[in-house]
Amino acid sequence: MHKECIEDGSIVEGELHACRFWVTMAGKNPQDGVEFNQGDCAFAWTPILLIENSKMQRETGAAVESFRNEMVNANESSIKLIAHQIDHNKLIG
Repeated sequence: MHKECIEDGSIVEGELHACRFWVTMAGKNPQDGVEFNQGDCAFAWTPILLIENSKMQRETGAAVESFRNEMVNANESSIKLIAHQIDHNKLIG
C-alpha cells in the first residue's frame, strides 16, 4: 500500500508524524535569485542544492586560480630579486 509523503509535524489519523526527509530551506534560488522560505522533501531539494554546489565550486576554483597567479607573480619577483642580489655580490666580492 502506497502512502503519501508526510510533512514534518503532520497529524495523520490522530497521530503526530514526522518525516526525517522533510526539510525547511530559506535562501535564494540559485537559478533565478528569488528568495524563498519553504519546506519540502530532501529529495525534491536535491537539484537546487546540486546547482548551488556547482556554483560554489566554480567560485572556489576561480579564487584558487587567482591566488595561484598571485603566488606565481610573487615567486618570480623573489627570484629576480635574489638573482639581482647574487649578481651584485659577484661585482663587489
